[in-house]
Amino acid sequence: MPQVMEFKLPDLGEGLTEAEIVRWLVAVGDVVAIDQPVVEVETAKAMVEVPCPYGGVVTARFGEEGTELPVGAPLITVAVGASSLPEAPAAQAAEAEGSGNVPRPLIGYGEDHSRPARRRRVRPVTAAVSAPVVVAPVAPAAPVVPVVCAGPVPVISPLVRKLAKDGGVDLRALKGSGPEGLILRADVEAALAALRAPEPAPAAPVAPAVAAQGERIPLKGVRGAVAEKLSRSRREIPDATCWVDADATELMAARAAMNAVGGPKISVLALLARICTAALAKYPELNSTVDLAAKEIVRLPSVHLGFAAQTERGLVVPVVRDAQHRNPESLSAEFARLTELARSGKLAPADLTGGTFTLNNYGVFGVDGSTPIINHPEAAMLGVGRIIDKPWVHEGQLAVRKVVQLSLTFDHRVCDGGTAGGFLRYVADCVESPAVLLRSL
Repeated sequence: MPQVMEFKLPDLGEGLTEAEIVRWLVAVGDVVAIDQPVVEVETAKAMVEVPCPYGGVVTARFGEEGTELPVGAPLITVAVGASSLPEAPAAQAAEAEGSGNVPRPLIGYGEDHSRPARRRRVRPVTAAVSAPVVVAPVAPAAPVVPVVCAGPVPVISPLVRKLAKDGGVDLRALKGSGPEGLILRADVEAALAALRAPEPAPAAPVAPAVAAQGERIPLKGVRGAVAEKLSRSRREIPDATCWVDADATELMAARAAMNAVGGPKISVLALLARICTAALAKYPELNSTVDLAAKEIVRLPSVHLGFAAQTERGLVVPVVRDAQHRNPESLSAEFARLTELARSGKLAPADLTGGTFTLNNYGVFGVDGSTPIINHPEAAMLGVGRIIDKPWVHEGQLAVRKVVQLSLTFDHRVCDGGTAGGFLRYVADCVESPAVLLRSL
């Protein structure tokens, strides 16, 4: 017996309360399989595809592309049960009936992100599906009642659906003249005739009042989330910055030697990350957060290292979990994996939260220095400028060396300048003489 099941926008995790519909992946009348992605949405954290836990025929969609929906709002309804679905393939029909109308967990939901990420592509959705709502069971001999008053019923003939699709007619906007409100071919042809009728001449255009005020760009999605986080950081954190120039010639030589022996290439960012984790072991004050409600400084046991990545959707900060347990080769691989996901908009919300310290390589933009804004609620960020040839006094002689500027912005509540200076000096010493790092391995 067919049943119309309602699938609601699931809780995508990490405190997200709404999502914007970017692109529908199915249309009304399409046959969908269990766990098939049906819509692409954008949250404040990432772009994700949402799979449906039901198999059957889509009877309604809720929300146009560009619409923002709250968690728990209806997304689609699906007619489950193949006995009255003439177009469903046999395999999909069997799957729809075999599901027992009980939703199973969505792929990618409920992952344990405390463990090192496996090298695979994970569907970026992280929460359980809301409980199914049975709209109405229908007797086998009767057509399934549509879930929207003006929408099409599940038994619309394939010919009528194709005629509407080819002509650009939205079946949901039609009221059928057939039995039980069934949409007939004549209904679609009448709609097509109305579409082809000549339109009246448009009135003279009126310049909008905002034209003289310049372009307005909504602060939403990733850009909105970044704007809010940066503003909060400036409001709450009394930050200070110290910086130092370092001779990176030996570090670059060490990297070249590592890559010369074969195997996966090791990036400069990975070497700097390994230096950071060693420095944080010596100065744990900087791997902490401030609990204002409890009036406590919380020192964190693991280093979840964030790194700034520029994408078409704005600046994002993916997080490498338990970076203190990774070697340069493992760090390089994880940086590459997360960067690729960031650029394709496929990062899961959990990949963008939970960081304890951030490494920002703004040297890729061709600049030497900066005063980074701390990634709230972290306590510090290390900025790295470009590595370029400069005159430098080396062993008492003027020489051309590869020089980099390092800058540390820190929360002055968690430590004083002596601790911050000690951290930065240790990082610079490891950059200038990588052998110093061997003492902490």
